[in-house]
Amino acid sequence: MSRPAIFLDRDGVLNDPVGSPPESPYRVEDVRLAPGAAEGVRALRAAGFALVVVTNQPAAAKGTATLEALEAVNARVRSLLAVEFDGWYTCLHHPQGTVTGLAGPCDCRKPAPGMLLQAADELDLDLAASWIVGDTDADIGAGRRAGTRTVLVPHPGSAHRRTGAEPADLEAPDLHAAAARIAGALTDGR
Repeated sequence: MSRPAIFLDRDGVLNDPVGSPPESPYRVEDVRLAPGAAEGVRALRAAGFALVVVTNQPAAAKGTATLEALEAVNARVRSLLAVEFDGWYTCLHHPQGTVTGLAGPCDCRKPAPGMLLQAADELDLDLAASWIVGDTDADIGAGRRAGTRTVLVPHPGSAHRRTGAEPADLEAPDLHAAAARIAGALTDGR
């Protein structure tokens, strides 16, 4: 039987972006959890949702970070959150990438819904009963295209990735508040 999931963007939802302009951390020592992230994942897990990370990480395609460095950052985020994830999907592609095999268009880079659709298929998830929590237009767009409901967490470090072109169903200041708003929406029958 299909189950509902919470799809989580990584940077800006689970961990803070770094640098100027703020981007993904590429070094383990730069990883800092975003406010409310640990409490949020615990609340969502306790509510019975499958937890699935869907993250665009184009640094490998651009040649600015190695696959090993990107996986080390993912592992650090998982370690700091100390919760079991049902799935973790990473798009390594970029249309302007320079690394063979990762350069060019793909079906998984958000706002495309590929990672969500793949997770739904592999993990038997009910997309119509699921939510995506993200901090950019691309996250909200991917959720809409996959048929999930959407929550925007407008992290200040990702303001340059939001135009408002993809309005979310709900908005919350952090993942912990997003978990409470999702619970409230379900209680209200929305």
